[in-house]
Amino acid sequence: MAIEVVMPQLGLSMDSGQIVEWLKRTGDPIQPGDLLMSVESDKSTVEVEAVERGRLHIVTQPEDGAVPVGSVIAYLLADGEAPPVAAPATPVAASPMAPSREAVPIAEDHSANGREGEYRPSRPPSSPAARRRAAELGLDWQQATGTGPAGRIKERDILAMAAQPAAPVAGALATVKMTPVAERLARSAGIDPIELARRFPGQRLGRDEIETVIRESVRRARQTAAPETADTIPARSEPAGRLRSLIAERMAVSHLTNAPVTLTTEADATELVRLRATLKNDPQADVVPSYNALLAKLVARALVEHPIMNAYLDGDRIVYWETVNIGTAVDTERGLVVPVVRDVPAKSVQEISREMAELLPRAKAGKALPDELIGGTFTITNLGTYDIDAFTPIINGAECAILGVGRLVDKYVVIDGQPQVRTMMVLSLTFDHRLVDGGPAAAFLQRVKQFIETPYLWLV
Repeated sequence: MAIEVVMPQLGLSMDSGQIVEWLKRTGDPIQPGDLLMSVESDKSTVEVEAVERGRLHIVTQPEDGAVPVGSVIAYLLADGEAPPVAAPATPVAASPMAPSREAVPIAEDHSANGREGEYRPSRPPSSPAARRRAAELGLDWQQATGTGPAGRIKERDILAMAAQPAAPVAGALATVKMTPVAERLARSAGIDPIELARRFPGQRLGRDEIETVIRESVRRARQTAAPETADTIPARSEPAGRLRSLIAERMAVSHLTNAPVTLTTEADATELVRLRATLKNDPQADVVPSYNALLAKLVARALVEHPIMNAYLDGDRIVYWETVNIGTAVDTERGLVVPVVRDVPAKSVQEISREMAELLPRAKAGKALPDELIGGTFTITNLGTYDIDAFTPIINGAECAILGVGRLVDKYVVIDGQPQVRTMMVLSLTFDHRLVDGGPAAAFLQRVKQFIETPYLWLV
């Protein structure tokens, strides 16, 4: 009996994946532990092992684009067994990816056949003709009733759905059941209430559903951009890539769902620089703490004192995180990623340094595991290496705030009426004004500044 190989879920937030490369070919014999393929999730590329044996029959190719988690992408067959007749996995409106052939960590393949833990396709099977006709008619093919074998949706099913009269829906947001925050978000984004009523009949919508609609609107707007004219022909073009597209969607959602305000201040980092130099010269230290590690530790201490900055808004409720997980923004060739160090207050500077020394280079190389890139409660982004002083960082996900760190620069500063050369650093804090007011945010930033200027306050 054919064993299904499905698109594995390589992280809690992963809902689709892109096959970068098949490491085996159709017809190859497969044993448990063989590397089958490399898969790109939201922000990393992982090689996937086989957990069953059989002869490989590939259904989905890399050029088919991203496919939902749980979709059948291949089969493992017994000798002489014919492959089942099945449609290729349905792509998820994504542009083609430039394949990466770097060596990457191994992740578990969740393929199975009727076994516990099996990932089943989350969408009904459909023919390519049915999907094309649905796109032409502006219909959601997933809502059609399939009349083909095994419930497969055929083109005739799309035509039958199009012939049905549309269900009456209300024409005002007030008739769609939503949480207050979802209603405000829908109004601010200009979402058609009729579309919501048709898409979510009888449901009470929350923020997640509205953000999903916004992301899809961003995708459609990008795909239907103005065509080229004789006066506006670009010099060249290239696929944005899955990560770049994801960043674009999340930035657009962040802009629509937050009320960002940025505060800036200048901190005297002379003592922090001296502290790092002392630790660097310690012969017993196995890792020299980076400024990012020192900042993560002191910011975590400030977050413990100011828990409102380590929280998020869920509808009309403020939810406080139990732990402080610091994300550090890392620039890569594929785009920005944010690897996360968890439970920072409970770790020493040396422990944080060792973890970052392993995590950040792996993330920069695109080899971080998906779960290493989620779960942050506060983010630090450091542009000092680019000679940037102040900037406006964008809040990451559902977090309350993000701290931007500028370069270290020697300046003359007047202290006690006398000019002195001090090492200064600009801090830029962007916070969600829906969640926290300017005063508490300023008090948090002031505390971070104090910790930078007098490190012994947070070292004891």
